[in-house]
Amino acid sequence: MESLVKFVQDEFVTRKDLPEFGAGDTITVYYEIKEGSKTRTQFFRGVVIQRRGSGSSETFTIRKMSGSIGVERIFPINLPALQKIEVNKRGKVRRARIFYFRGLTGKKARIKESRH
Repeated sequence: MESLVKFVQDEFVTRKDLPEFGAGDTITVYYEIKEGSKTRTQFFRGVVIQRRGSGSSETFTIRKMSGSIGVERIFPINLPALQKIEVNKRGKVRRARIFYFRGLTGKKARIKESRH
């Protein structure tokens, strides 16, 4: 049964060409917002905290600071409203899910940039 679900996901779900990114990277996500009859593009720039799941059900979490308040947003990889993703900085972190990043402030919250 699982292989059937995986087959359907691979065959019928359209894949977008998204850049490679992982935890610690700073990315900008452009997505469409519908307000009444109008649509506009909004962006969300922040640090990737995690990528989870696989296939069409994969999601990624981004965290940014809005003033002094931390804002996190979870995006599905195959969200139809997702227009594009830009990788601004590649971060060098030692783990796949950097939840410890939530508790850091100031200079401690910096992530070392990796040179690819």
